[in-house]
Amino acid sequence: MAESAVTIALLGYHGVQTLDLTGPLDAFGSANGIRPGSYRTIVTSLDGRGFASEAGLRIVPNCALDDAGPIDTLILPGGEGLRRDGVADAVASALCRHAPSLRRIVSICTGSYGLAPSGLADGRRITTHWRFATDIAKRFPALTVDPDAIFIKDGPIYSSAGITAAIDLALALIEEDYGPKLALAVARDLVVYLKRPGGQQQYSEPLQFQAQAGDRFAELAAWMVTHLQADLGVEALAARAGLGARQFNRRFRQQFGTSPAQKVEALRLDAARDHLTGSDAPIERVAHSIGFASSDVFRRAFERRFGLSPGDYRRRFSAIHQDQGDSHAHIATA
Repeated sequence: MAESAVTIALLGYHGVQTLDLTGPLDAFGSANGIRPGSYRTIVTSLDGRGFASEAGLRIVPNCALDDAGPIDTLILPGGEGLRRDGVADAVASALCRHAPSLRRIVSICTGSYGLAPSGLADGRRITTHWRFATDIAKRFPALTVDPDAIFIKDGPIYSSAGITAAIDLALALIEEDYGPKLALAVARDLVVYLKRPGGQQQYSEPLQFQAQAGDRFAELAAWMVTHLQADLGVEALAARAGLGARQFNRRFRQQFGTSPAQKVEALRLDAARDHLTGSDAPIERVAHSIGFASSDVFRRAFERRFGLSPGDYRRRFSAIHQDQGDSHAHIATA
């Protein structure tokens, strides 16, 4: 439990993702509003000059990183600017310079592009935005990249998934510093989960499906995601796509690398997780609402994919079935 203000420095740069920077700032600001003096937050840049976020917001930092004084936790937000030539190397060098005096180094979203080349996370597990996980893993094989975790703590290295996960991780840092009571109060103030159920897959499965669809299947993919209760058999989908069943099956496999039936099941099961954690509807009703013929078929498919029954998943992850302070999250700790 921290006894004095924890100093948090956020390192900005041209092209930073706005919410990666402002989300944690608002979380720590809320903590200060509830428990005055909890945090001292400093927005920095490498040279102390102002910068523009990816969305065009002009930001004036408090100072240059090297002039920030003693820092407890350094947060590196993501953003397209960090993927420009030379920027990641400069950021990585700054991280290495400050690492010996830091208690925590935090990578938000694609902040991983600045963290990874520093070598500070070599041999550790990290996460990043699901869309960039494969690229990071390929470029930096010394890292173990988990594409599904909302956030990961591995020693002094903390990393989070895409954009809004910055708030999830900020809440975890607050809980680590001052306990669950303050973290819960901040979560209530921000109107977010204290510990969000599920992982990135619940968001990336339908998004990846539609991104992979291209022009050929774009309209069909969008329709499938919003009509999971409908007949999504090969014949029905082929007819909707204006193709014969055999031709549709072949083209679908070429486009998505899996069969129509396997993709439909994946979409339905990801939707099931939202239903299970977001409502107290009976399992049978959940199964029917996403297109499963029976609750038994649904249970077997769910257990095969996630390793536990729908009922166990609900008990473990649903805020409705737990006290708020004891709810679980999809958090990986190495």
